[in-house]
Amino acid sequence: MPMGLSELRSTKAKKTTKPSSPSSTSPHAHQTLTLPQYLSMARKSSLLKQSLATIVVVLLIYAFLNTFLTPTTTAKLETALPSFSSASSISSDVFASRENQLNFPGKPVKVYLYDLPKRFTYGVIEHHSLARGARPDEDVSKLKYPGHQHMGEWYLFKDLLKPESERFGSPVQKVLDPEEADFFYVPFFSSLSLIVNPARPASGSDKPLYSDEENQVALIEWLEEQVYWKRNNGRDHVIMASDPNALYKVIDIVKNSVLLVCDFGRLKEDQGSLVKDVIVPYSHRINTYSGDISVEDRNTLLFFMGNRFRKEGGKIRDLLFQLLENEEDVIIKHGTQSRESRRAASRGMHTSKFCLNPAGDTPSACRLFDSIVSLCVPVIVSDSIELPFEDVIDYRKIAIFVESNAALKPEFLVSMLRGITTERILEYQKELNEVKRYFQYGVPNGTVNEIWRQVAQKLPFIKLSINRDRRLVKRDLNVRDCSCLCSNQTGIVTSL
Repeated sequence: MPMGLSELRSTKAKKTTKPSSPSSTSPHAHQTLTLPQYLSMARKSSLLKQSLATIVVVLLIYAFLNTFLTPTTTAKLETALPSFSSASSISSDVFASRENQLNFPGKPVKVYLYDLPKRFTYGVIEHHSLARGARPDEDVSKLKYPGHQHMGEWYLFKDLLKPESERFGSPVQKVLDPEEADFFYVPFFSSLSLIVNPARPASGSDKPLYSDEENQVALIEWLEEQVYWKRNNGRDHVIMASDPNALYKVIDIVKNSVLLVCDFGRLKEDQGSLVKDVIVPYSHRINTYSGDISVEDRNTLLFFMGNRFRKEGGKIRDLLFQLLENEEDVIIKHGTQSRESRRAASRGMHTSKFCLNPAGDTPSACRLFDSIVSLCVPVIVSDSIELPFEDVIDYRKIAIFVESNAALKPEFLVSMLRGITTERILEYQKELNEVKRYFQYGVPNGTVNEIWRQVAQKLPFIKLSINRDRRLVKRDLNVRDCSCLCSNQTGIVTSL
């Protein structure tokens, strides 16, 4: 029987009735129920993406730290850095230490200082003093090392005498147990030993009281008794021989060692090598320039003061004198090592734009390093020169190199220098100011630290050489050793 209209409506109403809820009375009940669900799903998706991104970033940071920083290095950096209460509390030594530690991650390179008999250290100073009329001193360790251009041997010795706690920032660690050492430093004052006997002895004695040759031989006798010298035939020993004539009598016996030299001018191919040895700077003998970067007070174009007459490659000096001594705004004069000459050289370099650096008896000379600390742009006329620390210093930014044959052409040198703009000279001075610490033995993080850094870099090659020596049979001594990379073989070959 058909239902009535009122009953049909009642039945439809019952079918569409839902449980009561706060939103069920709204005309948009269907939409408000699905929107929160959608937003919830979107929110969960966003959180998932953020979580994944965070995980990826953490993994990348972990991989970076694991690759570039060992736990030892990280610990060192944490102990090296102070609390940063203010910007002024950060010292340059801290940054120097951090830089050195980053360059040598993991175990530090360890150096043992030989306790040589005093005849090789303070005894040399004593004889130098006595030969000049001084009275004997009961405690020779109180004697002052005399100032001269090869004082590097004193500064390295003095550095290793310090307690390790005072050697902050050094690339090498001093050890007291030789069994722990990577290198053994032999602190013989070989360069001072050469000049102990003055040209005019104060005593008037015909026979000098001191013999450099005897001391060289005595040093070898002492070394050859040491178990650590015999163990590797001296390969892991470090010896300063900065004067070109230092250790000349025994050089063939110590040539396996890491030699600290100013150049290879007097060394044969099998004695000196860029692979195993370190080029070190002369100790500058004039005052460091403390003025501003400027050309206002530098009225001289080119300055040189030094010995006019030299042997071998230094013969070019006399030829340059003849070319330049009458040039306007050029000062070139003969001078010897004396206090008065050093004062005159200081004034000249501090008031000149360019400083001439010709070869001496060997390719290098101390005048180059005087020029650098004077901010006087070096003009280098030495085709076979080797320079210190070339892995960190680009000398083209601080010096001008002139090939010898070109420098001897009339008017060439002065015309070239007069054509250099003031702006370019100021650029040279800025670069010189940046690197001058590398040539100052007496300043923190200066020459001493850089020499030790260079020595530390030799360790892998020294270990390689030691291991090869242990496993190879005897080689033909007439065959050139493959470790020899000698002085400036890629340079321009010239003749005077």
